[in-house]
Amino acid sequence: MRVTVVGRKIAEIGFRVIAAALVPAMPAMADPGPPFKKSADRPVLRAAAVNEASGMAAAHGGGGYWLINDSGSAARLHRIGPAGEDLGSVAVEGVTNRDWEDLAGFEWKGKPHLLIADVGDNAAQHDSCTLIAVEEPVATAGKPLAGAVAPAWTIRFRYPDGPRDCESVAVDAKAGKIVLLSKRDRPPRLYELPLRPAGDGIQTAVFVGTTRVPPPRGTLHPYGEQPTAMDFSPDGRRAAVLSYVGVFVFERAPGEPWAKAFAKNPVMLEPHRLRQAEALAFSRDGQRLIAVSEGLRSPLVIYQKP
Repeated sequence: MRVTVVGRKIAEIGFRVIAAALVPAMPAMADPGPPFKKSADRPVLRAAAVNEASGMAAAHGGGGYWLINDSGSAARLHRIGPAGEDLGSVAVEGVTNRDWEDLAGFEWKGKPHLLIADVGDNAAQHDSCTLIAVEEPVATAGKPLAGAVAPAWTIRFRYPDGPRDCESVAVDAKAGKIVLLSKRDRPPRLYELPLRPAGDGIQTAVFVGTTRVPPPRGTLHPYGEQPTAMDFSPDGRRAAVLSYVGVFVFERAPGEPWAKAFAKNPVMLEPHRLRQAEALAFSRDGQRLIAVSEGLRSPLVIYQKP
């Protein structure tokens, strides 16, 4: 039997209608929304000695955070409680604060450590920069911190493509790597270093890629695209980057290199609205992100997992 073109088209349409009736409708995929939402809770940083917060890392034992000050300040680690309360500070022996710009927490051989990133270079003029690893000071319950801590090891390094200003440093202890994100390049450039180099000579960081830190639409901030802090989530699934106008979260697949994760488009969280945001850290359980500004009595802007 010959079937005309019109007849064939009618048959095809009929088949599609019957098939659609037999297959249950798929529910629309819900937008999961941002991975963290801004909390209405805004405690205030009450450590009077922290007037230029430039780096932050979650503390072990008792909660709270470690903070450092920017260039020219004393070489000290300051600790605050979860609500911003002042818990004292300790000196770091034998080093100076040329331009401390970030702080990262990690575990090494079963002990908690902190990495102090003396990597600021506004004029891109320093031949080398320094990373200082210290064992995390132990706080005694009910007593303010005091005393000093000595460096466990120090890394001097340079960039393969000339001096760079940097304020964003994080540690992937599982991979044995330090990740650095430049500030003033467009786009920001990503570098890696070994966490514990085999030798004591000056290391050369490895360039691994670039990333995006887009300013929100309508922003008038002249430096809105410049990264000022970075941290990795405790489970290694996310990287959070701070800028003067926002917080950006990069998702990472299991086993994925950080360079590939940073090549993706990040999720931008609700603007922090801090005056000069330069410190950022995940909480120890990964449930919160906290951002802090330079200046006395900065608010602690908290982003909470939904």
